[in-house]
Amino acid sequence: MTIAPPVAGQALPHARGPLSAGVLAALADPPHELPAPLVRLAAAAGADPLTDEDVQLTLHLAYELHYRGLPGVDERWEWHPSLLALRAALEDRLEPALADLATPLLPAGEVTAGGVAHALGDLVDADDSPPLASYLQRSATLSQFREFVLHRSVYQLKEADPHSWAIPRLTGRAKAALVEVQADEYGGGRAERMHSALFAATMRELGLDDAYGAYVDRVPAVTLATSTVPTFFGLHRRWRGALAGHLAALEMTSSLPNRRYGNGLRRLGYDRSATLFYDQHVEADAVHEQVAAHDLCGGLAAAEPGLARQILLGAACCLALDGRVARLLLGRWQHGLSSLRGDAGPDAGVPAAPGVPDPVARPA
Repeated sequence: MTIAPPVAGQALPHARGPLSAGVLAALADPPHELPAPLVRLAAAAGADPLTDEDVQLTLHLAYELHYRGLPGVDERWEWHPSLLALRAALEDRLEPALADLATPLLPAGEVTAGGVAHALGDLVDADDSPPLASYLQRSATLSQFREFVLHRSVYQLKEADPHSWAIPRLTGRAKAALVEVQADEYGGGRAERMHSALFAATMRELGLDDAYGAYVDRVPAVTLATSTVPTFFGLHRRWRGALAGHLAALEMTSSLPNRRYGNGLRRLGYDRSATLFYDQHVEADAVHEQVAAHDLCGGLAAAEPGLARQILLGAACCLALDGRVARLLLGRWQHGLSSLRGDAGPDAGVPAAPGVPDPVARPA
């Protein structure tokens, strides 16, 4: 029996409904057959699996077994058939929801393999997500900026990992392009330069707990979806095109917003030790966006023309999900409320790392 040991600052999240409660209870024991009613519950879960708190937490739990595991959970659960069956039931609900999310953003006509890179640019140009980066640069309070970082931590502390699932599933030009991008994301062989490590440093500078998964309980389903959706694409070979498109959209919408995030932290009185993550992305992603659009996605479409539209679907999902999170944050902040689960006001408690003074009063 192999048990994932508890990690300092890391604990299993709390259930958000009967489905996640049943899975958490099962994971507390050695692998065994899940009750059939629990699998049937997954098949009948929420009308919109992208916003259903119970569904998204359950997917998060199932997927994390493929990353760093869950504290105190027997690692043999990763490939246990009954858990995979429950996950598949949820994914059967997820697929049409992703199609519904992306379709309004996709071009009406046929997309040729040679036109994929241009179509990706059109998707990005047409994105009407609210101006979260501009708000963080010019107006956000420190408490709001910390909330933003906390939301992002669910994905950023595993940055690059979901997209690395595609490496063995691609060949030729597309594979070389993906490895080029991922090598930068992983710090070019230097652990301290890995983008996930740089983000963790930003969290520490803001007085936040940088432990992997520390804030899963505090973020809503729409935030969890920004991590579970690329993981869903990555774990299924047949969705390799969507995974490539998702990465391209991330890279193509990264450079300018990250400049604004860094400037926002500087406005709040922080120095390069806090802004390095964002500053690093300004230059790197200006290059990555060309590689991802033309070499990764263009190369994949040229090799497999049937994936052209799927590539755009993955990009559209990325843009739409990020837009949902931006609307949540700005909408809550506009009304003087916190964007976090269980918080009633803007300063209702972004939890700091244990033993780290809360920096909310830090002068600008």
